[in-house]
Amino acid sequence: MDDLDLLVELHRTTARQGPGGEAETCLAITLSGLSDRQDLKIADIGCGNGAASITLAKTLAAEVTAVDLMPAFLQELDARVMAEGLSGQITSLEAAMDALPFQPSSLDAIWSEGAIYNIGFGAGIRRWRPYLKPGGILAVSDLTWLTKARPAELQEHWAGEYPEVDTAAARIALLEAEGYAPIGYFTLPEHCWLENYYAPLQRRFGAFLEAQANRPAAQAVVAAVQLEISLCRRYSAYVSYGFYLARKLSD
Repeated sequence: MDDLDLLVELHRTTARQGPGGEAETCLAITLSGLSDRQDLKIADIGCGNGAASITLAKTLAAEVTAVDLMPAFLQELDARVMAEGLSGQITSLEAAMDALPFQPSSLDAIWSEGAIYNIGFGAGIRRWRPYLKPGGILAVSDLTWLTKARPAELQEHWAGEYPEVDTAAARIALLEAEGYAPIGYFTLPEHCWLENYYAPLQRRFGAFLEAQANRPAAQAVVAAVQLEISLCRRYSAYVSYGFYLARKLSD
């Protein structure tokens, strides 16, 4: 396995593949204004094994296309969808987020929790905009600086891992520049990281390392996650995921 395969294997069976929570997804749904609409078509891009997709399908009158590039995540998603009795609402799709097969102006909403970093916030909102109907909703969570100044250790880590990390003000300005009207924003609370995301991963470390025969590459993956956890515990006041809601303006 290469490093990406190892990351997928570590995350494959956890409830979430990034920080978030059902309550936070529901808050974003409320802010989006989608709750009173019928026959919605939504794409959940970078869906992982389906936490947000399932909440969207349970909460909205919507057909959800759950998109991910990793077949292992989609297999888990399909099993969860079957168990939840949502096969009529959620369809999985293996595709790259920078090469989506949707028709122009075909979607009422594009959802992406904790995944847009794979192509960058700016590239993502730019590439995905044509798929939205006029007035369609973009709902995206992404790593966001919460303060103007940050500890050097934290700044260096995240600038290395995700150079496009920025403040909410900069993100909102970029949305406006790319033809969106921002309609809502909030930050994910600490429990979305420590309890909902990191704690399940920590419980997987032992079995994961044993299955990988404690190979150095697997140990490095675990060490990288442990570093993130340490930074989160010490510096949660400075960085989190910001959840951005915006409406596509007419061309």
